[in-house]
Amino acid sequence: MKHSPGFLALVNDARKDVKECNVEQARARLASGDPVYFVDVREDHEYAAGHAQGAKHMSKGIIERDIEVAVPQKDAELILYCGGGFRSVLVADALKKMGYTNVTSMDGGWRAWNEAGAPVAK
Repeated sequence: MKHSPGFLALVNDARKDVKECNVEQARARLASGDPVYFVDVREDHEYAAGHAQGAKHMSKGIIERDIEVAVPQKDAELILYCGGGFRSVLVADALKKMGYTNVTSMDGGWRAWNEAGAPVAK
């Protein structure tokens, strides 16, 4: 997908303050047995078409509104992903501003997850 220059500038500015991981690192954290919230921040129709196995859905449009009820612990580990790793960076930045201290965006998002042959659900 071709993104507009303004959107890319916004993402790149947020990226300076956001921790990122790759698919292998995300899978290792999920397999560790430690409590990790794995969150798909894509739109409803994207999630319904297929998502990473074990991921919960909370789209970019509502996560800021609902996260404090779903995950009240501000130090909880959250790994976020979207389609390609852009929207999840913006969400991670917003959650950091809300006081969440252990938020990571999965670089490459759903596209990278599929390319890695990681498990999916529908």
